[in-house]
Amino acid sequence: MMIDQFLNYLRYERSASPQTVQTYEEALREFDSYISLRDNGLSLQAVDADLIRDWMESLMDKGNTASTINKKLSALRSFYRFSLKRGLVEKDPAHLVTGPKKSKPLPQFLREGEMDKLLDQLEWGNTYKDVRARTILLLFYEAGLRRSELTGLNDSDIDFTAGQLKVTGKRNKQRIIPFGEELAETLHHYMAVRDGQFEHSDGALFLSDKGKRMTGGQVYDIVHKNLTLVTSIKKRSPHVLRHSFATAMLNNGAGLESIKSLLGHESVSTTEIYTHTTFEQLKRVYKEAHPRA
Repeated sequence: MMIDQFLNYLRYERSASPQTVQTYEEALREFDSYISLRDNGLSLQAVDADLIRDWMESLMDKGNTASTINKKLSALRSFYRFSLKRGLVEKDPAHLVTGPKKSKPLPQFLREGEMDKLLDQLEWGNTYKDVRARTILLLFYEAGLRRSELTGLNDSDIDFTAGQLKVTGKRNKQRIIPFGEELAETLHHYMAVRDGQFEHSDGALFLSDKGKRMTGGQVYDIVHKNLTLVTSIKKRSPHVLRHSFATAMLNNGAGLESIKSLLGHESVSTTEIYTHTTFEQLKRVYKEAHPRA
């Protein structure tokens, strides 16, 4: 049998590991079983590229990841290259077949209820550390900032009269982000508490416990510590709050172009990842809510 010849080639001529041989064998037996079920008289010699693509589609329908399917396809390519060289087949149907692209992991985010719990239901004290922590969390969530953008903010970047924030992003590109009354009141309160505790001259908005401009690491620690209190997602970084901002905006009717401008993305294609996020959320809601889902 062709598959056995190929496996012996791997074992004795290529000295492949038992694990490699087993992996290749499982993929090839699976494919052989698939074509037999499709057509009882169909042989491995008669396979064409369309049939291989149909098999890959069936694997996707069963929930296989792109990485798993590509590994199986790699086994099939090796098998047909070998078979063509040994004259076991007249053509190689697998060499022009491309595997599925590996999907980028969807951004993790906090749901609106989790953000409400974080900002409104936790017991926040009146110490500088508590006031600063809540202000940082709210600012990330209401403005969708990157960590470096937040640490780079100065008092002069806040226009309370116009209700807008001037942010310096990647490659020193500046953008204007509007903000509402809640953030305005929170910033006013934070700055009053800060100024009662420190004298500072460099204009930095957020100061460390020693009165110096905060570092990215210090901001990360504050966010990670507080997100741990309300969510079980693995990532608990400032960027999760940026994702939460974008997802909440999209879920509440904002257009991609508007979100793109607020986030400071170069292209709307970067922002489109959030449409996948909200669709996955929609599927979860559907499965949980529909009686026949």
